[in-house]
Amino acid sequence: MADLEITRHFAASPKIVFAFVTRPEHLAQWWGPEGIHLGEHDLDFTRLGPWGSVMHGDEGATYKVTGQVLAIEEGQSVSFTWAWHDEADVRGDESKVTFSVYADGKGGTDFVMLHSGLPDDDSANNHEDGWTSSLVKLIAYAEKNAG
Repeated sequence: MADLEITRHFAASPKIVFAFVTRPEHLAQWWGPEGIHLGEHDLDFTRLGPWGSVMHGDEGATYKVTGQVLAIEEGQSVSFTWAWHDEADVRGDESKVTFSVYADGKGGTDFVMLHSGLPDDDSANNHEDGWTSSLVKLIAYAEKNAG
């Protein structure tokens, strides 16, 4: 098993960043790596229960991921399971993602994304590429919409 942790800093308050990473109207604006377009989805990390998204690449590939929101600490963190589906829509290995926000003491936010329980280092590296690209979109969204 392998874990992946990525930290980013935001000028916006923890309350705003938490909304950006949990509320459906915000998630839909940045979810998925650059060059990937969000299709049908049920992205809502404000409530326990199922979530899912289908993403489409410019080259026509489709990527489906689903899970369950497991825990919410309002304004602080949200945890959810994560599993990709294959071409036959069979759900693969399950891992866990946690988004956490921390006040930086200066009005901004330190954001931590922990993706744990990945099958191996190759999977962690692939997820690192995807999350890093997705967080570029989140940062751009936050800069445009936090103020």
